[in-house]
Amino acid sequence: MKAAMQSRYGVPEVIEVREIARPMPQADEILVRVAATTVTLADTAFRKADPLIIRLFNGLFRPKTAILGDTIAGVVEAVGVAVSGFSVGDAVYGSVGPKLGGAAQFVRVKGNGAVVKVPAGVELAPLAGLAYSYLTAMPFMRDEGQVGPASTVLINGAAGSVGAVAVQLARHFGAEVTAVVSGRHEQMVRALGADHVIDRTQTDFTTARERYDVVFDAVGKSSFGHSRGALKTGGIYLTTVMGLGIVRDMLATRKGAKRARLATTGLRPEADKRRDLEVLNALLTAGAVRPVTDRRFALDDIVAAHRYVDGQTKAGDVLVTM
Repeated sequence: MKAAMQSRYGVPEVIEVREIARPMPQADEILVRVAATTVTLADTAFRKADPLIIRLFNGLFRPKTAILGDTIAGVVEAVGVAVSGFSVGDAVYGSVGPKLGGAAQFVRVKGNGAVVKVPAGVELAPLAGLAYSYLTAMPFMRDEGQVGPASTVLINGAAGSVGAVAVQLARHFGAEVTAVVSGRHEQMVRALGADHVIDRTQTDFTTARERYDVVFDAVGKSSFGHSRGALKTGGIYLTTVMGLGIVRDMLATRKGAKRARLATTGLRPEADKRRDLEVLNALLTAGAVRPVTDRRFALDDIVAAHRYVDGQTKAGDVLVTM
């Protein structure tokens, strides 16, 4: 089978599409024929080892993870003897687990892992991108931000993959939503449910005073220090990007009137992710959340996909199809 592999950190060209042996599922696993995966800012961060903290758990000098790709959509090819609930031919999507490996034509997934069947009538491939965006955005909106009907929420980077889902979830929870995007994406985020739009090229959202219960920096381009003034008393700043700055701010604001938080969504238990994907299926069926796809690349063009994501101009998910 084909797989996109990296043996060193660096520019997109460190990724090479190679022929490797097709995996065989263990008794407690299913084998999924991958239809699509996604390239995210997290993938590019792992590829570059930027921030440097990534090297502490993925290898100081070379990556332990040879095949990137956290979330996938595909069809069950084989089922281990100890697995129940899945059959050959089932359309499924979700997260392949902390060892990654989704950027390949086949991948093994635990039968009790973070994978669910696709609801009837929902297109398969875009769910590879939505799974990642949703599994990131939901814990921030629901658990860390505790977003509800009385909340005022600002989402910085609302046109990105995680931001676009965060807008939809905040709207679903009944919040008043402000989206920060470049002007060309205004209509897109309004269609997703944003009540207000700030053109980041014209206005600095951090100049607002005591306006928001939650500032969710979905692209990690701001900071708690810069955003503090825009938060109401009791407000919380959330970021998806790990670094020494947010760790320092979290420790300093544990008992403060305004707090900073980082959620390590990729490290959540597989059972929790699976339950959240079941919630996503209900949201999809109800029409409360939908995928937002920017571009699709073939697996052989995955270097171009990484280069495009590096440019940080995408609006929604970038898919890699097999």
